[in-house]
Amino acid sequence: MVMTILEARVDPSKWEAMRQSYTTGGTKLPLQMVQTFLLQSVSDPTIWRMASVWKSRSALEEYRESVEAPGGVLFFRHVGAEPTLSIFDVAAHATADPSSDSSV
Repeated sequence: MVMTILEARVDPSKWEAMRQSYTTGGTKLPLQMVQTFLLQSVSDPTIWRMASVWKSRSALEEYRESVEAPGGVLFFRHVGAEPTLSIFDVAAHATADPSSDSSV
């Protein structure tokens, strides 16, 4: 798996537009993508990130070659922000076991 992170400073007047745009468009993922998250920094709320998990590096490259501009980049540009891109190999991965409910 591979994770991409787009990051940009977003003007506070655009925050609600970010949330609304993500909510309406965030469910239309490319086939090559596993999941995506919209993140807002706690220490500096003007910093927003979109973290996306891709099936593989080749899946990411396949997607990037199929579009003129990636959807995440367009998402940030829609609110007047130009994101920077970081790409990470996922070295390890864990998920919670839904059958082990610790609240019982």
